[in-house]
Amino acid sequence: MTLREARVGQTVKVTKLTGTGPVKRRIMDMGITKGQLVHVLRVAPLGDPVEITVRGYELSVRKADCQMIEVEPVGEVA
Repeated sequence: MTLREARVGQTVKVTKLTGTGPVKRRIMDMGITKGQLVHVLRVAPLGDPVEITVRGYELSVRKADCQMIEVEPVGEVA
């Protein structure tokens, strides 16, 4: 499952980053690393961007970048 497939309100754990080069570096610079918990806050009507919380910070992540972040669910929608 990728971050793009996570539902609004769900908390997921990052299991793998599949991006390469500068794309992977940009994702990691946002604090999204293996083992990190990510909470999906909202998704724009057309699916881009996806707004998340990581390490207490709210971030907007592009849909294409979300496809490169593999996750596993740890929390359900409230």
